[in-house]
Amino acid sequence: MAVELGIPGVGATQIPAREHVKFYQVGSYAVGNRLADEDYRSVQSDPNRLNTLTSGHRACQGCGEALGARYALDTAAVAAHGDLVTVNATGCLEVFSTPYPESAWTLPWLHSLFGNAPAVAAGAAAGLRAKGKQTRVIAQGGDGGTVDIGMGCLSGMFERNDDVLYICYDNEAYMNTGVQRSGATPPTARTATTQPVGKHPGNRFGQGKDMARIAIAHEIPYVATATVADLRDLEYKVNKAMSYHGARYIHVLVPCPLGWGAASNITVKLARLATQTGLFPVFEAEGGEITSVTKIRRPAPVEEYLRPQRRFAHLFKGGGDPETLARLQAIADRNIRRYGLIDADQLDEDVLDRVLRAPEDPEGRFADDETAK
Repeated sequence: MAVELGIPGVGATQIPAREHVKFYQVGSYAVGNRLADEDYRSVQSDPNRLNTLTSGHRACQGCGEALGARYALDTAAVAAHGDLVTVNATGCLEVFSTPYPESAWTLPWLHSLFGNAPAVAAGAAAGLRAKGKQTRVIAQGGDGGTVDIGMGCLSGMFERNDDVLYICYDNEAYMNTGVQRSGATPPTARTATTQPVGKHPGNRFGQGKDMARIAIAHEIPYVATATVADLRDLEYKVNKAMSYHGARYIHVLVPCPLGWGAASNITVKLARLATQTGLFPVFEAEGGEITSVTKIRRPAPVEEYLRPQRRFAHLFKGGGDPETLARLQAIADRNIRRYGLIDADQLDEDVLDRVLRAPEDPEGRFADDETAK
């Protein structure tokens, strides 16, 4: 069936030497890829790597944020030739990496307030520039400090096009303070501050913010999404962001075993399923236009992603909740169609029909009936 999905002219993400290296060919990913082609190697393969986030921090077992931050900052430090300053919003990353009077950071690092990391980073960049220094500046925070408390400062940073790369590590709730709902919490997910019981427990449909699309609307030089399931992709996007000047934004999905109610050994698997279902699209945008997407290679139903997480357990108890699951599947299908995450000729006819029929507003943001949310 000749059907066009996604944005015309937008192809798959192009990463240099994008060949998947098998474990049995080179050994472990971090060490063994020293045998791989140089363009493909991770910064972690260098025996003299900078280790910007080193051992001794207090992250939980299986923490996706610690993994993402280590790869992102090591890559940025290499791109900046070690001349890098980091500003950190209050949140999990700040708390577990700098328990007073200790620090797991090996580069200049500054703790701001919960919501003003973009403003502090912009000031640091301006001050360094005034002193004639070429030092690069990164701001980082979680979804709470980014999409909620820090939204105003971040939008201002985008508007001014300050020379700062902002990285959001999204674990979809305020995990540091007790798993409260944030503007990035997905529909139906249970948190400490969502409806615990009733006909529709968990987070409501029609709430939350798509921060990457908000960043794109500011038409800043570079926006990207990534996950800890593909660390080479994360490194590539951080490196590309560092090649630009001006405001840049990368949104990284980092599963939280504690807050998601998942086993600590499936963090990477959950991040991969988030992309394979279509619930978390991975793409790049430059100058306000999406320029590439990461295609889904092995499509998965949303149930496969939701079932291992206790925050969604109520969707499967008793007879289950097929109506709500269908609505969540519609969100994934809408994303597949919107971004062209799978080529139409690679979909079974019934799946293609489902993707084409998925409503543009499955969240119900524009529903007249409040109960539909």
